[in-house]
Amino acid sequence: MNGTTITAPTIEYALLSPMLIVFGAAIIGVLVEAFAPRYLRKSIQMPLTLLALLGAFVTTVLAASNGLPTTAAAMGAVAVDGPSLFIWGIILILAFISALLINDDEQFVAQAAAVPGSVDEEEAVRSGFAQTEVYPLLLFAVGGMLLFPASNDLLVMFVALEVMSLPLYLLCGLARRRRLLSQEASVKYFLLGAFSSAFFLYGMALLYGYAGSVDLKAISAALGSVSGQDTLLFVGVAMLAVGLLFKIGAAPFQAWKPDVYQGAPTAVTALMASTVLVAAFGALLRVFWVALGNLDWDWRPLMWGVAILTMIVGAVLAITQTDIKRMLAYSSIAHAGFLLTGVIATGTAEQNSSALSAILFYLAAYGFTTVGAFAVVTMVRDAGGEAGHLSRWAGLGKRAPVLAGIFAFFLLAFAGIPLTSGFFGKYAVFTAAVGGGALPLVVVGVVSSAIAAFFYVRVIVLMFFNEPAADGPTIAAPSVGTSAVVALAAAATVVLGVFPQPVLTLADQAASALFIR
Repeated sequence: MNGTTITAPTIEYALLSPMLIVFGAAIIGVLVEAFAPRYLRKSIQMPLTLLALLGAFVTTVLAASNGLPTTAAAMGAVAVDGPSLFIWGIILILAFISALLINDDEQFVAQAAAVPGSVDEEEAVRSGFAQTEVYPLLLFAVGGMLLFPASNDLLVMFVALEVMSLPLYLLCGLARRRRLLSQEASVKYFLLGAFSSAFFLYGMALLYGYAGSVDLKAISAALGSVSGQDTLLFVGVAMLAVGLLFKIGAAPFQAWKPDVYQGAPTAVTALMASTVLVAAFGALLRVFWVALGNLDWDWRPLMWGVAILTMIVGAVLAITQTDIKRMLAYSSIAHAGFLLTGVIATGTAEQNSSALSAILFYLAAYGFTTVGAFAVVTMVRDAGGEAGHLSRWAGLGKRAPVLAGIFAFFLLAFAGIPLTSGFFGKYAVFTAAVGGGALPLVVVGVVSSAIAAFFYVRVIVLMFFNEPAADGPTIAAPSVGTSAVVALAAAATVVLGVFPQPVLTLADQAASALFIR
């Protein structure tokens, strides 16, 4: 030995505690699956999941109240700043209510009596006892979602991307009643997700070749000092963008969304449609605003094209859909395009802060409405499971007026009707885009919103002004968990539409310091 001293890395455990709690609970959940008796697993897994998500949210609030660090945590690898904490809070709340929905989803509820020795191994698998693995998978996915938008270098971001994605691939294939469709969705998501991850990884390698580092701050510094390697830079940025745009479902990388949303268990779809979009936009902002902020004149034209295409594809193709979940998937694509108008609104520090605040508010508003809409979908059922075809929703307002009214309210929020959260979300991002000089983009967004309003109103007309079929779907008696999810989502949609200022203030505070660099 030559006497060299190895310095131990500095880890800020208090700042990283939300992620550590979630990952720790996920590992405990795996041990429960391995060693606990089958009939006890759900009674352990569900409380463990909810307590972990609640504990992570409490520690997130405490971290925000104790002041923000000025440098990135974990030796510069994780940036726990205002935007990260706001995004963490949104993800944890949405994951909590999605877990309540998953707990009540017919795809995961055992059909046989949970009595020791009452079923053999094969029957236990058929009846749903084996489905308790959904809880640790959910926690691992949520842990990856927390790390993804807070990653301060591309290598950590890639690890977070995989930790987030791999459990979701499995969760998509767990539907029991629609097993073939569910497994097809899982395979499609896995294959296309693997391609997008490969693009991200190759883009990261090219940017490392350009900047000599995968640290976002070092890449930003290299933009003004490295010359003669523009090919590495631009190809790397383009490939990195493919990996990130795939996760938000932006066109032309949106093809996976309708198939996956339709085939996955609806409670899992609710989780993906809300939390993944939040995490992916956080990562997209961190890469393009922190690492590539000085290159905005080069990547903004690309984002203009992607945003316009995404809004048009999402709005126009949604009109042709006859399945309720596919329609909501194309709606999600259109909303990703609306959010991209805020990403493009770069400029002065004040302009960036305003745009970031608008995006954070939009993500919160859209997330609650989305979970609520999919919670309603789980309650409208045919003999073979959920009633997905739009024709089966005809006359629902006469069969179940309260449920149909709540779903109509969610659809109006998606359309951006005043006095709903969707109106203020769109108003905020469009105002930021106008301030950033993207007025033509806002015009396209308004036209796309008008087109989107058509298919939302079409469903409302179908529910309230058409006669119900004699063999129409039944309305499942809502459990306590599903009722709580719908009530909370509806309340959030109303409050954020009528009195949005508290959340707007929180978003402004989170965005005021922008990102740690």
